[in-house]
Amino acid sequence: MALTVKLLNGASFHGGCCRHKVLLSLLGPFVSNSKLYSSYRRPGAEPEKKPSWQDVDFSFKKGIDHLKTQLSLLKKETQDYLLGPGGHPLSQHLLEQTRVLWQFRSQEDLNKWVTSSDEEIGGKSKVSLKLGRNNQAALLYGTLNTEVPRDGETKYSGYCSMRSRPAVGSFNRKKYYDWSNFNTLFLRVRGDGRPWMVNIYTDPYFSHQKDDLYSYFMFTRGGPYWEEIKIPFSKFFLSSRGRVQDNQHPVWLDKTLGFTIGDKVNGPFQLEIDFIGLLKDSAHREEFAYEMYDKNTPV
Repeated sequence: MALTVKLLNGASFHGGCCRHKVLLSLLGPFVSNSKLYSSYRRPGAEPEKKPSWQDVDFSFKKGIDHLKTQLSLLKKETQDYLLGPGGHPLSQHLLEQTRVLWQFRSQEDLNKWVTSSDEEIGGKSKVSLKLGRNNQAALLYGTLNTEVPRDGETKYSGYCSMRSRPAVGSFNRKKYYDWSNFNTLFLRVRGDGRPWMVNIYTDPYFSHQKDDLYSYFMFTRGGPYWEEIKIPFSKFFLSSRGRVQDNQHPVWLDKTLGFTIGDKVNGPFQLEIDFIGLLKDSAHREEFAYEMYDKNTPV
């Protein structure tokens, strides 16, 4: 370990690119509590001068335990793959009409989601996530504040969101959902009458597409009663940084899901979610609700 620390301390590439970032990614399970990614820094704030590798806690025992856990996950994934799609027999997969993706009954279910707000860019909105009454639902609540940070750069503010964590396989491999057998998103929610955006996030290869996402509206009616909402996947439209794109195409059903509120109304909000599932609606025949055309039509 002393040799590793020495390498992290002294080695660097030409042009100022530090080699310790590469070494940290290779150390993997032998590193615990590492800060591989820097947090958001306000415009005009001083950068952190302390090297990130100095906060790394090297633990050989934790590395061995992590390796055992990943091997057991790999074994289960192999067994599921041999059994059939999603770990189910092929006949069951083809006849499946509904599937519950997320159901909120414990803290472990909540840990599969993360919340964020405009606090990350200096805003004043607040958001929290906890279990609802009798541990029968997830309660997303907080306060929306559209006041713009006085940093001279930010022009818009006032949003809160909740997003599912990306699926990860053994050894931190990217794992994708298979929703191709369904055509409708099915939710059971109870809101306060405010509108929400349901988002399906993308995982692009090119960096200029990192802000692309597919969205559709979810209008809650308020009151004491639960409501069941069905949103066909054909209704989701492509946007980037809040702007609807001219070039539209169907969503790829293998990404993470999220909810965003940003209706420019200051004040408290809350949304209870019982479960999020998928539905195969045989009556819905629409493939895509929007026009698909070439912006530059060849002559």
